[in-house]
Amino acid sequence: SVYNARWSHVVELPGGEKTKTGTGMVVKEGKPKQSWTYKKVGLTLEKDDGAEQSGAAPPRLMVLTSDKGWPYTLNRKENQSTRDCYVNCEVDRVWQTVKGDLTEWFSNFDLSRNPSPMPRVLIGTPGIGKSLAAGSYLLYQLLHYDIEKLQVVVHCFGDTAYVFDKTAPTVTQYVGAITSKSVVWSLGQRGMKGYIIYDVAEKGTPPATNFAPASGWGMIVVSSPKVSNYDKWVTQLTARRIIMNCPDEMDVKAMCAWMKQGVSKDEQAKYWEMVKTHMDEVGPIPRYIFDEESFNERCGAVKFALDSINEVTVKEYFLRGDELPWYSENPSHKLVKIVRELYEDCETFFNAPMCVYIKEKTLEIFLGLTEYNSFLNLLLASRDIMFPIFFEYLALKSFMESAFVKMMAKNLTELERPTGRQAKPCVLKLKPELHPKGYEGLVPSEYETTIRKIKYGVLYKPWVTNFPLVDAFFFVKSNPMTLVGLQMTTASQHHTKTSTLKRFNERLAAYFEDWEELSREMPWEII
Repeated sequence: SVYNARWSHVVELPGGEKTKTGTGMVVKEGKPKQSWTYKKVGLTLEKDDGAEQSGAAPPRLMVLTSDKGWPYTLNRKENQSTRDCYVNCEVDRVWQTVKGDLTEWFSNFDLSRNPSPMPRVLIGTPGIGKSLAAGSYLLYQLLHYDIEKLQVVVHCFGDTAYVFDKTAPTVTQYVGAITSKSVVWSLGQRGMKGYIIYDVAEKGTPPATNFAPASGWGMIVVSSPKVSNYDKWVTQLTARRIIMNCPDEMDVKAMCAWMKQGVSKDEQAKYWEMVKTHMDEVGPIPRYIFDEESFNERCGAVKFALDSINEVTVKEYFLRGDELPWYSENPSHKLVKIVRELYEDCETFFNAPMCVYIKEKTLEIFLGLTEYNSFLNLLLASRDIMFPIFFEYLALKSFMESAFVKMMAKNLTELERPTGRQAKPCVLKLKPELHPKGYEGLVPSEYETTIRKIKYGVLYKPWVTNFPLVDAFFFVKSNPMTLVGLQMTTASQHHTKTSTLKRFNERLAAYFEDWEELSREMPWEII
């Protein structure tokens, strides 16, 4: 079933055809004609978006379906019905890296000087598909790898091993770490070459440093960022990391298109909207966003993690991820995901907020616990990693500092209007003391239970990434009341569409009492 898994793929529809489905995507049978391309960056691979490709565009998602499931689903009773392996660019990149290791090893085949392919450890945020997607995809590709070069593939889950003998061909399940290791070594002693996919189970069963035969065998360990799962093995074997990022929004949308193929357009759109809402609140973690039960369970865990925040735990969020152990027992890991970066030509990772909502909530709580300067010092201590992520947040927060506003206001210049209307001084230039003194986050309007009254001197920050027109705003007590919007941009001018203004008005009407009446004579200024 695994060897004969069926290919399908999901592609984006061209512009004029996107409205044909509820996701703007369509499912097609078979393997895509064109896949992703990669380029060498240091000692690693990265997707090459600039590569010119002839023919069809790459897929948004590939899907491998095994009628009887995968070893991972057999090993987890609650997932026995899962037959589909989702392959996005991040999953395919893992295989391309391993394939490159094998190609390099076999092209310089000398067991005395180069006994095994490069050992690897695959690390990613829990719940993104390292085991079901990347592990299963590696298994499929290794089973199809040249049998003359690779005769055995072993897929381990802690102390349970599935041994695929490609020469028989048979698969045998072994239980017990000692038994599994002795079986693998006996195959090596018979002159067979193989590759081991060792998945550190949830119980946290790290591999023995001598689990693989001394020569002729490659191995990759699949783990969460919890260091104790793999550090001894990595150190002993000088293994290199592969860091797997979370799926992006379009990857998740393609998964929805696959799941809801064959249903009505409206039903597809409704399902995607639900999943998108889940993703906005708990992050792009497939394990928790596709059904209400899993989502609600995760929401509870996130709330508990937020309630547990103190100055010590927040430091774990902001420092470079590999400088501190990843404590899976600690609720804090529900708030962060790991993100790949290149460091001295090798892959490493840092902790980033799981999503905008969690980022804003975390920062709001932390700023309530500590002095503003302590917060700045913490970000500066994280060097060039986290500071860019929170630059917008810091810039907006600066409008709550009197010294900053007074200095900034002197240099404000109104953009020249095409109508030639005489320039008018900004309200903060006339009265800088009216800058916001407080801060309030705005959750997505669909989560609002009550409509609030407008408060003067409060910096309102929407907790969604696609909020129209501005990134934050506040109201100034003047005659008439003035709305001041803050917009982060590098452009020297900004062309705003009528539809954007309309959406902005609609959003504020959902947040504030009597908005329609109050906004009639209200001047707007955007800095």
